[in-house]
Amino acid sequence: MALNGLDAILFDKDGTLFDFTASWAGWTDRLLRHMATGQGVSAETLAAAVGFDLQTGRFAPDSGVIAGTVDDCADLLQPHLPNMARQDLIAHLNATATEAPMVPATPLAPLFDQLRSHGLALGVATNDSETAARAHLTRAGVLERFTQVLGYDSGYTPKPAPDMLLGFAARTGLRPARIAMVGDSLHDLHAGRAAGMQTIAVLTGAADARSLAPHADAILPDIGHLPRWLQIL
Repeated sequence: MALNGLDAILFDKDGTLFDFTASWAGWTDRLLRHMATGQGVSAETLAAAVGFDLQTGRFAPDSGVIAGTVDDCADLLQPHLPNMARQDLIAHLNATATEAPMVPATPLAPLFDQLRSHGLALGVATNDSETAARAHLTRAGVLERFTQVLGYDSGYTPKPAPDMLLGFAARTGLRPARIAMVGDSLHDLHAGRAAGMQTIAVLTGAADARSLAPHADAILPDIGHLPRWLQIL
């Protein structure tokens, strides 16, 4: 039974566990239009600031919000919302993000149960807040499958720094070399490489295979292909 030398798999959340566009496009459209109405600015101006196309409902591949933190998103919007204090903006983004309707990239519970049945520990390392991550995982019915859920505000420098990933390794007592970081962005892969972990890219985010390939040990269509890659089917 091959597990590619792994004891644990650490997942990014948005674009990895959950399809990025399907989960966040509608929420982003509603958020920007609501904020524009309340702040006297055009929704198009706010959308351009975060790299979102209101007409197509898609994010630009280089959008700063795809792999960034809530603070990063606030920094992009703040210049266009002078009447809204930065901390109020961050609080608003965090509060509304917990209600975003996540769309799983694949049926999650059976996948995680299969991975755990082979002795793999599972974790989440996201640049979203820990509160939002736990809310999304709870609604998906899979929170209890993870030994650790870490967000950008869990006490570590966010990705692409390796701190959050090394924190997971330290908390679980596992060697980084025996952990795989699975993500949809260069932030995830750079963090994984810097932490000394195996890196697996998935294509359920905004980045394409060509941009991810140089930084990944494997590229999968989505996390549902992990069992075949691990050779545990």
